[in-house]
Amino acid sequence: MQFVGEYGYLELSASSKRTECMLKTLRVVITALLKIWVTVVLGEDSSSMLMGRKWFGESHVHRDGDYHRAVHVWIFSESTQELLLQRRADCKDSWPGLWDISSAGHISAGDSSLLTARRELEEELGITLPKDAFELIFVFLQECVINDGLYINNEFNDVYLVTTLEPIPLEGFTLQETEVSDVKYVHWTEYKNCLAKEDKDYVPYDVSGQYGQLFSIIEKRYNVNNEARSRSLKKQLARYAPVFVDAELSLLSEGDRQALDLIIKAARIMDDIYYTQVWDSNPVLRDWLKANSNISDLDSLKWMYYSINKSPWSVLDENEAFLTTSDSAIKMLNESTKPVSGWKGLRYRAAFPVTKPPGANFYPPDMDKMEFELWTRNLNMDERKTATGYFNVIRRHSDSAMSSTEDHITSAVTDKVSESSNDLYVVPFSREYRHFLVEAAKLLREAAEVADSLRCWLTEALICHQESRSTVYHSLKTDSTLDVTIGPYETYEDALFGYKATFEAYIGIRDVTATSQVKLFGDYLQNLEQNLPIDDVYKSKEIVSAPIRVIRLIFNAGDVKGPQTVAFNLPNDERIVSERGTAMVMLKNISEAKFKHILQPIANELQELHSALEEAKADIVGLWALKFLINQVEGAVESLSREILTIQAKGDKAAAKSLLDEYAKMTEPLADALGKLERVEMNPCKLVSGME
Repeated sequence: MQFVGEYGYLELSASSKRTECMLKTLRVVITALLKIWVTVVLGEDSSSMLMGRKWFGESHVHRDGDYHRAVHVWIFSESTQELLLQRRADCKDSWPGLWDISSAGHISAGDSSLLTARRELEEELGITLPKDAFELIFVFLQECVINDGLYINNEFNDVYLVTTLEPIPLEGFTLQETEVSDVKYVHWTEYKNCLAKEDKDYVPYDVSGQYGQLFSIIEKRYNVNNEARSRSLKKQLARYAPVFVDAELSLLSEGDRQALDLIIKAARIMDDIYYTQVWDSNPVLRDWLKANSNISDLDSLKWMYYSINKSPWSVLDENEAFLTTSDSAIKMLNESTKPVSGWKGLRYRAAFPVTKPPGANFYPPDMDKMEFELWTRNLNMDERKTATGYFNVIRRHSDSAMSSTEDHITSAVTDKVSESSNDLYVVPFSREYRHFLVEAAKLLREAAEVADSLRCWLTEALICHQESRSTVYHSLKTDSTLDVTIGPYETYEDALFGYKATFEAYIGIRDVTATSQVKLFGDYLQNLEQNLPIDDVYKSKEIVSAPIRVIRLIFNAGDVKGPQTVAFNLPNDERIVSERGTAMVMLKNISEAKFKHILQPIANELQELHSALEEAKADIVGLWALKFLINQVEGAVESLSREILTIQAKGDKAAAKSLLDEYAKMTEPLADALGKLERVEMNPCKLVSGME
């Protein structure tokens, strides 16, 4: 046993379980005495800090019944459908000698949930796994009193599932004798039955309550009918009309054609970045599904629907997962356990959560809003502005330490990390995605050199890779034929705060005629601003307006999953908008395709009666509607416009939530109507004819 801390360490050897129990008691006594000494000598703050450290002991929270956080880690063998159980050491304060979770432990102050899960598995069982092996499946509140009221357990447990392909050989484990006396694999149904029967050899859990989710998840995941699953995916795919979207390339000069090829290559790099931004292991899953798409019809359907959504979560179904970790990529680890003769190593599934992470991959997966806000509260104004900016990600020092070249979790390393209350830190896009951006910038520079005409909106991060200069600029001729928007813009993937921008690219050919037709709206932009139904204090006195451009889309990439946009107004950064204006771009061929493949089929349900009714509606109902709206809706439209604009101008989050709670609802008639439609969106299968 080791007591490790800033005052050095004491190492004691135990030759028997009795000695171990004596040592455990001694540890509690030393902890109490040390707490008193630290409080007297260093002050209460220092004592509180040390009490958060794992080595300092955990018994006080159970003595006092404090609510606290912990982790449960389950190792599940896919091939045998078995869960790994550990027998608790006889000297444990709670449920000594009983079979329990694969690994568990308290989350110490300054440590994250995922860090704790990885550390406990390494300390108790000698299993070292990367963070993508851990799937957070649910959070469980455990409340109980045992030991004649001397042990009160009020614990919020983050429950993780680690899915291996085969059982880990028992001789591969290195057991922490003061915590674990034995391990075994048990089929999940057998273990569930033991808990249901309240078998005295097992730590009790209510399988009919919250903890039953563990078994429900496993059963749903592996007792699945592949034919039914294929039918479900086909139905989801059928909602997207496959469309060939083309653009006339004959207008391009030879130089522009060469530039177009280079720009498309750069745009594909935006795809690579976006996959990473959605979820850390998303690129691995993408490559895995693609490589295995020809194994069966089901595998093909998985890949097809994944390609539309660019993640395992369905955009048209409120981001409900259509894949599980059982569909995920298989990874191999050669040195995750102690060597076992004849065993090649541990194979595991790269895990992903059933619920799409609200913070995507912009923040640590186990970070919540409270932790972020507490952290930023202690930053100065400039640091806080950077942390909440568009063009960076948030990472943990503790994760970085665990992903070091040694990749070995030791108490010394984790203790050192835990000393800092600022586990979170900022990484600019230019560093986080550097290997992508260097190549993209190279391609774009080459394109600029050969292009005869080019209008391009880029981020300087693509050009100079500097954190503080993520601005947008125009390049080359304004009367160009090629129209390119590329870089990080939209913030929808960051459902936690809406701070972080995703990379995307739109490449098109300018439609001169259509652009001239919509020029009127741009010319009247300042006039419209001054007549908005909002107090003058919130109106912009001078608008730096960019003309509205109409293009025929050739290629898009990055954050263009699921439903296809028909127009965009970028960027979102107010500083850039005030300095440079915005890019208002309408995608003409996408609008035409949506009308043809989505709206027109709805009208065609009326068959031969459609034309006559449409003309009658346009003539008479249109006149009636104008009169009615003028008389009845003028006040309501102005009132609602004023309310929305004022909420945005003030940044009133509470008012925004109240408004959306009241009005942003799917009515039952609308839901029924949408449910009857066969096609609700289009899938542009190919945007550039003859180009790879």
